[in-house]
Amino acid sequence: MEADWALAERLRQPPPLFVLNFLAGPGIMNRKLVVAIGGLAVSFCVAPQAQAWGCRGHQTVALIAEKHLTPEARQLVDKLLSENPIDPELKRYCGNASPDLMVDASTWADDVRNERRNGPWHYIDIPRGKHKGSLEEYCGADGCVTRAIEEQRAILKDRFADAAKRAEAVRYLVHFVGDMHQPLHVINNGDKGGNCAPVKYLHHQPLPNPLPPEREDYSPNLHQIWDTEVVERDMEVSNPHRYADDLDERFRAEGAKWEATAFDVEKWAWEVHERAEADVYGALAAKIPVEPDVKPKGCSDNNHIGRRMFEKHLRADEAYQDRAAKAAETGLAEAGVRLAMILNDAAKTNP
Repeated sequence: MEADWALAERLRQPPPLFVLNFLAGPGIMNRKLVVAIGGLAVSFCVAPQAQAWGCRGHQTVALIAEKHLTPEARQLVDKLLSENPIDPELKRYCGNASPDLMVDASTWADDVRNERRNGPWHYIDIPRGKHKGSLEEYCGADGCVTRAIEEQRAILKDRFADAAKRAEAVRYLVHFVGDMHQPLHVINNGDKGGNCAPVKYLHHQPLPNPLPPEREDYSPNLHQIWDTEVVERDMEVSNPHRYADDLDERFRAEGAKWEATAFDVEKWAWEVHERAEADVYGALAAKIPVEPDVKPKGCSDNNHIGRRMFEKHLRADEAYQDRAAKAAETGLAEAGVRLAMILNDAAKTNP
């Protein structure tokens, strides 16, 4: 997954699904247009699609968390973020800055991914088929999402730490707690977290991504649809504020139970990992076997994992979308409540 998260990789994401679908008709000209538009996307540095939950999903997590903050936590977060603002010159992939500081913070970790070289902090590659135990063996030398959450939480709780570092810790936590609740950020099946698992999503056929052809990757793929398509189709014409209100109300009873338990980041990761087993891979009609525990740099690695998965003709139909949407809703609601738990705890003794 690490290569997928590098900025250069992100700028090579394909055009939107509806464009690829339109261009997928017969004839060489269509295929040339696909490649040409892909090249233009790189040239104009189009906003990338490879963000966990996408822009609106991360914003939803922040908005749900705000509903569960104590007054002390709200004051701490507002003070740190307002007094240590994001660089106004920073390229924001999700558009202009939001006046809601936590919403604005929710995608910052992706904005600085290349500059800070924090790609590995956004995920943890727990192999399929594993069900319990310490996660430390799956957290590489460059870190992982569970370790990053604990490290940033420690910085935030340290009242003597530099205020700018504490503000960054808030921004990292808002994003990483969301990342950890995207199922394909806590599982790996030798397929770069689903990036090398092409899938027909509703009526969108998987097509090779533009240049170079030896990459053997396709769009749509499992990671892509779980990052953005599943959630945004579930949101329909709504917006993050209305979606957050809806999810918070629907998960009110569960939220109270989540808040009543001590937070355990590794336990949360294992829960999401099990959700990935059941609702990402297990829900597909064509069963995908457990692959060797390898971390391919590209989809041509692991015995051509991208091509092998393409030949399985995986389908994410309406039934899959409905099940995935329910799992995603649970993940977003959990992430929001658990993020608030972390921030509330930090504010108890560390104003």
